[in-house]
Amino acid sequence: MSELDQYDYDLPRELIAQHPLAVRTDARLMIVHRAENRIEHAHVRDLPEYLNPGDCLVFNDTRVLPARLVGRRERTGARWTGLFLAADDAGNWQVLSKTRGRLEPGEAIVVLSWDLRDSIRLRLLAKLDGGAWAVRPEPMGEPVEILNRIGRVPLPPYIREGEMIDSDVQSYQTVFAREPGAVAAPTAGLHFTPELLQRLADERVEQAFVTLHVGVGTFRPITAERLDEHQMHYEWCSVSAPVVDLLRATRQRGNRVVAIGTTVARTLEAASAGGELQPFTGQTNLFIRPPYQFRSVDALLTNFHLPKSTLLILVRTFGGDELMKRAYAIAIEERYRFYSYGDAMLIL
Repeated sequence: MSELDQYDYDLPRELIAQHPLAVRTDARLMIVHRAENRIEHAHVRDLPEYLNPGDCLVFNDTRVLPARLVGRRERTGARWTGLFLAADDAGNWQVLSKTRGRLEPGEAIVVLSWDLRDSIRLRLLAKLDGGAWAVRPEPMGEPVEILNRIGRVPLPPYIREGEMIDSDVQSYQTVFAREPGAVAAPTAGLHFTPELLQRLADERVEQAFVTLHVGVGTFRPITAERLDEHQMHYEWCSVSAPVVDLLRATRQRGNRVVAIGTTVARTLEAASAGGELQPFTGQTNLFIRPPYQFRSVDALLTNFHLPKSTLLILVRTFGGDELMKRAYAIAIEERYRFYSYGDAMLIL
């Protein structure tokens, strides 16, 4: 058995959530007590009962771009799908591209909006690594403005094969999303509502925000047999000086820093690479795997993750291998809902 095979598990397809619950806080919440090696069951709405006044929840305030692109090749009429990855200073884009047949530089793709009322042409410039192309939108403009007109919600392929419906525009965005730049949602944050955030504030649970723009690597499986051979994708993240001061004060008085999602855990740990948490803005390719020792995260709220994924490896590293394997087995037995629109666990 390879190192990666140890992170495999069988999941019945019907447990992959295809839609969010009507009320976000109705999601189930598995509470995993590491010190007592104990598991209990609750709901996200019960979260205040498991926190203490003075604990600090840290959220990722990235905003998901409507980065999925659907259209046709102008020359052949063949269906084309793509995913916006980035734009350079000259206004050219990097997009992942998928179609039948071979694309050629100079070709044009006509991208159609979700409601088919708007379109734009993308001119192929050059093929890049990893199935991506450099393209130029015609006419050019601000990427976020163009995507807001013609892009679609970039659902992962295990949700309705990536095909959005109207409600996904709100459902696949956290209520505190502010900074545009992600091509996937920080899904642990999807469970929160303004009402729950207010209840937590009333209980004197602190709240802080960092940013990590979730990248396309989220969708890419690990292919290396050995974990130390896996090349982690880079993602942009930022932790401000006021947040660092707040989190240091939280721990100095004996309270907990609770990361809401693996993206927050990676951001805080990337900012702690020198040994303690420092303000940080830049790219990180931190791959958290055994025997990593966490420096800045005391508790973690996270969804249930795909087999053999970097996110599952992070969670098992944080929560303890045997305890997390047992938690996942219980989640399947108790028919928890899995992945982006699914239920959550709180690891204390």
